[in-house]
Amino acid sequence: MINKQQDTRLGTDSIPKLMIQLAVPAVIAQLINLLYNIVDRIYIGRIPQVGHLALTGVGVTFPILTLISAFSSFVGSGGAPLASISLGRGDKKKAENILGNSVTMLLFFAVILTAVFQIFKEPLLYMFGASDNTIQYSLQYITIYLCGTLFVELSLGLNMFISSQGQAKIAMFSVLIGAAINIILDPIFIFVLNMGVQGAAVATIISQAVSAVWIVRFLLSDKSSIKIKKCNMIPSKKIIATVSTLGISPFIMQSTESAIAIVLNHSLQTYGGDLYVGSMTILQSVMQLLSIPVSGFTQGVQPIISYNYGAKKFDRVKKTAFYLIGSTFIISMLFALSTLLVPGIYGSIFTSQPELLDLVKEVLPVYMFGMLIFGLQNGCQSTFLGLGQAKISIFIALLRKVILLIPLAIILPKFFGVMGVYYSEPIADITSASTAFCLFMIFFKKILSEDSLNKVAS
Repeated sequence: MINKQQDTRLGTDSIPKLMIQLAVPAVIAQLINLLYNIVDRIYIGRIPQVGHLALTGVGVTFPILTLISAFSSFVGSGGAPLASISLGRGDKKKAENILGNSVTMLLFFAVILTAVFQIFKEPLLYMFGASDNTIQYSLQYITIYLCGTLFVELSLGLNMFISSQGQAKIAMFSVLIGAAINIILDPIFIFVLNMGVQGAAVATIISQAVSAVWIVRFLLSDKSSIKIKKCNMIPSKKIIATVSTLGISPFIMQSTESAIAIVLNHSLQTYGGDLYVGSMTILQSVMQLLSIPVSGFTQGVQPIISYNYGAKKFDRVKKTAFYLIGSTFIISMLFALSTLLVPGIYGSIFTSQPELLDLVKEVLPVYMFGMLIFGLQNGCQSTFLGLGQAKISIFIALLRKVILLIPLAIILPKFFGVMGVYYSEPIADITSASTAFCLFMIFFKKILSEDSLNKVAS
């Protein structure tokens, strides 16, 4: 009865009230989740004598870490909205079938990713921008981190199914317990036990393991509206295809970060050197600090859109979407302004080396400028995703990174030198955000119809 009430309030409670109740815990959860990598980098950057090299080395592993989390997003972001739409239609059985098949997909990806990256890690790291000075730190970190791939896939992918039920506080706590353990263990393993970057990796996989166990246990319990059942884990071609079709958009958004990191680090290494590669590690960390609260907000609000869309309450969908886009725009703009006005404060979080800090002060405002309006894209794309609109979501994801950012990062340095790498980010961000908003204004009303809903639910 409690779970039923939890579901139906998505279709009855005040929308602003729901947004606050669901988005705030989701934002906190995303910020906490970010601490896994951020805390590692903060401590690693302060390892005596070799901190700047170790930070650069760990930064080079970013494409692999991103690709691993991208596969969890592929499953979670594809399956969770569909499960929520099914709950809105009153079809709990289908929602649980989607959850069960998603678990199977996550287990499959965990095995494949672990094997592939362990075999090819060294040549990949050199490809991603490692040098002879930093490769040892890259290898030390990633070798251990890959042992916990299973925990990363389950904790990140399945937590979205908790959020999709409107259980935002539970989803937040699922992340909190792992992050708290990571923060406690990091200094112990890195400095007290003198394990360096290897200690940071060990602390991370232990914390992810605890989160994964907690999340799976919840989804097996009666507290969850939908439960993991063995009978639903038998692969269904139709369900896997549907999840994959919707999940490809967030997968592209995350996985292309790996391709972008390769291009950016290679260009920075070619036109600048290790110092510039190190600056990108900090810039990407600051970008995460800005984008994660927005991402958490959209993740918290998305179940309201999906549930009401499934329940054919189109007026509530429309109102929620406009609230969402307006909120993400304002949040993104305010965060971006802070990086433009006080870049040194953000840089000092990750390094105390004067030369690297001076470089970050110079390039951070350039790199983050496009974030002033990027909240428009976050809100629009999340709305399309919540409505099961895979094709539009895929195009928006491809536009920013594949069509714009990667070519720009290759071409602009030929004209502007190393600064061309930094210019490519705001140009891509502004162009893609403007395009996403135009697409929303054109297609949104057409999507809010029973015909469109039936196509998504079939």
